[in-house]
Amino acid sequence: MAGLRVLGALLLSGVVLAGCQSIFEQAYTPNVSPSNSPQIVDEVQKNDPRAQMGAREHPRIVASYGGEYRDAKTERLVARIAGALTAVSENPNQSFRITILNSPAINAFALPGGYLYVTRGLLALANDASEVAAVLSHEMGHVTANHGIERQRREEAEVIASRVVTEVLSSDLAGKQALARGKLRLAAFSRQQELQADVIGVRMLGEAGYDPYAAARFLDSMAAYARYSAVDPDSDQSLDFLSSHPNSTQRVDLARRHARNFGQEGTVGDKGRDYYLAGIDGLLYGDSPQEGYVRGETFLHGGLGIRFDVPRDFRIDNKVEAVLATGPGETAIRFDGVAADDNNSLTNYLTSGWVAGLQPDTVHQIEVNGLPGANARASADRWDFDVTVIRVDNKIFRFLTAVPKGSTALQTTADVLRSSFRRMTREEIASLKPLRVRIVTVAQGDTVASLAVRMMGTDRKLDLFKLINALPAGAVVSPGQKVKIISE
Repeated sequence: MAGLRVLGALLLSGVVLAGCQSIFEQAYTPNVSPSNSPQIVDEVQKNDPRAQMGAREHPRIVASYGGEYRDAKTERLVARIAGALTAVSENPNQSFRITILNSPAINAFALPGGYLYVTRGLLALANDASEVAAVLSHEMGHVTANHGIERQRREEAEVIASRVVTEVLSSDLAGKQALARGKLRLAAFSRQQELQADVIGVRMLGEAGYDPYAAARFLDSMAAYARYSAVDPDSDQSLDFLSSHPNSTQRVDLARRHARNFGQEGTVGDKGRDYYLAGIDGLLYGDSPQEGYVRGETFLHGGLGIRFDVPRDFRIDNKVEAVLATGPGETAIRFDGVAADDNNSLTNYLTSGWVAGLQPDTVHQIEVNGLPGANARASADRWDFDVTVIRVDNKIFRFLTAVPKGSTALQTTADVLRSSFRRMTREEIASLKPLRVRIVTVAQGDTVASLAVRMMGTDRKLDLFKLINALPAGAVVSPGQKVKIISE
């Protein structure tokens, strides 16, 4: 959204790119094959200093995606899928280090040296083991074909590097700590390399005994998720798989063409649905406790003990670096926090230089539900901003609201934020629980609508239920069928 981009320009500088790039836009080439000398971690690090990027970037990727997701059952599930694929790879001796990332984003990617990553968000969207195998085999294809090494040799200027988003804050404010964490910048694979990875991946699927049509099927699910989650068609989904692996009719058709080498759809391969659903039962869904929760138009953070509401018709995105919200008329909100300096007043903090375009004559002290605060206006290009800061214990929380110049929505939007921001009670904190994927068995009399009513954490219960279960329009459920719901 334009407003969010301007908010970022007002406060932030950084690089935001991710993942693999466009696939299947070139002519179909059936005779591709992986490298004859795939490199494992030890060999890469020993013989090619540039390929040490996998080991070097690993901790930065983990930090950018919210850390590792630790759950023994889920880890065993992913290891089982990856193990079956490794056994049929072009080089079974290739070692892979698989990390489940604690992120609701739907993504998977690989780094040179056999570092594989899959998010818990992707695991929640998938409906069987073959769909996850389709994603992992594609990423394994990049590794066994040495795409990471070839890419760097071809484009020395495109060295993989992570850049933590840093806020433009005055260095003389002692103790200030930016809470924003950046996204990783991954240089793009070429179109031909993406094509190779898909060809290799579908072959691995079939030879491992999985349903070779899973790649095309899961592409459809990811496209449905992108439509469901997008505020508008141009919204930023840069941490998600489809931002770096664009879906297209051509790509799905080609994936099915590869799969036909193993037989007709529905007659070959194991989907692994039952053991997959058992493996993700209880999987954390959506926001993690460390990042706070979005419940409709409310953001709550038990660890920080704070909550606030956004106006009706706004959508909240709980990003790693900040809480963002977008609403009608290109209105945008950003919320974050920094460590407080006890020796500095909030009005002085507002005028310390971290906000571009601040209007000094608008700065004044306020009180927000018993908490000390300060407020000011700012202006840049064709945008007006309301800037509100509130002190809670040793932290300063910051609201920035952006509207097109002259919009009357600035005051009303900022008023909702200020009036609703408050400390949470002990009872509220104790009752706040994360959402999880729960596997339920359809009972006699259950319908899609009655099951969808049990969904939590969304006001679009029916849409989300159909999405996570890959149910097309008009689909029905049968007694004994297992489905996913989202609940505490």
